[in-house]
Amino acid sequence: MTNNDILKKLRVALKLRDDDIVKILALVDFRISKSELGAFFRKEDHPKYMECGDQILRNFLNGLVIHLRGPMPNKEEKKPKT
Repeated sequence: MTNNDILKKLRVALKLRDDDIVKILALVDFRISKSELGAFFRKEDHPKYMECGDQILRNFLNGLVIHLRGPMPNKEEKKPKT
């Protein structure tokens, strides 16, 4: 299974649109245009098809965690008990 397949299956399972995926990637400061994103969802024999790299899938998954769970709370240093 390729990264493109994983991205397609997550897109369908979570009912995400291209705008949603662009926003999710923006949560981890990864910028991508809708046309670049559309190239990942094309058939492999299409001339504009692009392979989804590991970095894009990793950033999407990290952004998806933030999107679904919310941002991580700031860790406060533990103060010594007096």
